[in-house]
Amino acid sequence: MPVSPEYQPDPLFQRLGPDFADPVEPATFPAMTLRFRNQRAAHSVGLETLTDAEWLAHFGRFVPLPGNQTEALAMRYHGHQFRAYNPDLGDGRGFLFGQAREIGSGRLLDLGTKGSGRTPWSRGGDGRLTLKGGVREVLATAMLEALGAPTSKSFSLVETGEALERGDEPSPTRGAVLTRLSHSHIRFGSFQRHAALERPDLISKLIDHVVETYHPALADAGNRAAALLETVVARSATLTAGWMAAGFVHGVLNTDNMNINGESFDYGPYRFLPRNDPNFVAAYFDHSGLYSFGRQPEAVFWNLRQFAGALSLVSDADPLVDALNAFGGAYQTALAAAIVRRLGLRPGSAGADVTLANAAFRALAEGGDALRWEPFFFDWFCGLESEDRAMTGSRAELYEGEAFRAFTNILASRQPQRADRLQAAYFRQPEPEELLYDQIEALWAPIAERDDWSAFEAKLARIEIARAAWDL
Repeated sequence: MPVSPEYQPDPLFQRLGPDFADPVEPATFPAMTLRFRNQRAAHSVGLETLTDAEWLAHFGRFVPLPGNQTEALAMRYHGHQFRAYNPDLGDGRGFLFGQAREIGSGRLLDLGTKGSGRTPWSRGGDGRLTLKGGVREVLATAMLEALGAPTSKSFSLVETGEALERGDEPSPTRGAVLTRLSHSHIRFGSFQRHAALERPDLISKLIDHVVETYHPALADAGNRAAALLETVVARSATLTAGWMAAGFVHGVLNTDNMNINGESFDYGPYRFLPRNDPNFVAAYFDHSGLYSFGRQPEAVFWNLRQFAGALSLVSDADPLVDALNAFGGAYQTALAAAIVRRLGLRPGSAGADVTLANAAFRALAEGGDALRWEPFFFDWFCGLESEDRAMTGSRAELYEGEAFRAFTNILASRQPQRADRLQAAYFRQPEPEELLYDQIEALWAPIAERDDWSAFEAKLARIEIARAAWDL
């Protein structure tokens, strides 16, 4: 049986028609070697029963899935890149391959590609993905999921047997094609394109599609555009809070890299923080620090304003402004809740959670360069239930300062959420799982030098252990 009986294809995006996407032909690759298969994600859409040969047919050659899209669709969109408007974007090396319902929730999921060949939007590029880029995205999505941040899932990574030339890494370098699973690939820039082309009719059509497909509770809203913006603002606030609590720096927070369901996707020069540093940047070309760690909330809000600008072609301004003005409060609440979850504590009042989150950030700042981001949350998981572990570990001296005393005083009034999680073997380790830049480079080196994937596979296994232990 090629697919599970629970597999439920539902290719709705194609109904929007040619104003929203272009049919494209997938690239033909000289070789196909399966390097990563996300069986847990496959189970969520009923594709776990595919044999490896069937898997390669669908996610290497992109033979259409049963009952799904008959054509690959390269989405059309515009966007602001580092706040400069670019009308020449669109899926330049990827496409929407298919859509299916998530087993259990019934939510619609997209299967989208990266590195699958040239499209009308390739802008002279080769439409390919480096194997290293694919490896980095698999690691990023696994780690962010483990840390409870909203993210797409890396579904498949296939090495293609191609040698690619790149200006920013040693070349020739190996090629790959990635498939990701996401709750939508519709971007802020999808709306911006139709605004730039002065097509309010297409903006309205896209709003109706998004509302009816993803947010049916908004279907009876008197102003669907404003209602949609309210939802996107709230989800974007939660997404940003998830990044900040995870110590994650996206690197390229352009409007074409943000989607309407508040889910992180398309990972380029990301980094996880070594330590608390608001000025930390991920992209070597971000010379002004526009997308630095501490400026990510500002960047997301700026992007939301551009999204609202596109919606203003079909809505009065006042309700859009009201929706935008909710971002600050929603972000503060979401960040406090995310920090509380990361510390393994029961939620408190909104004010108490904000106070705790602020104390945690002050404690991290006091730790300076000596205190890494991830070990802090590892040492204090479930609050004072971990005090003995924290104060007898290698970082005990870092927890003696004034800010830490204030932090632990607040912890004394908080209860753990499921303290039984501390029984996991993960918390008997001296160090937590991290995904720092040098560690990724160390994982890549044996792949590049001798095609040794054992360290990469072991790392994913350890991240999975951490995910199960945190259970965020």
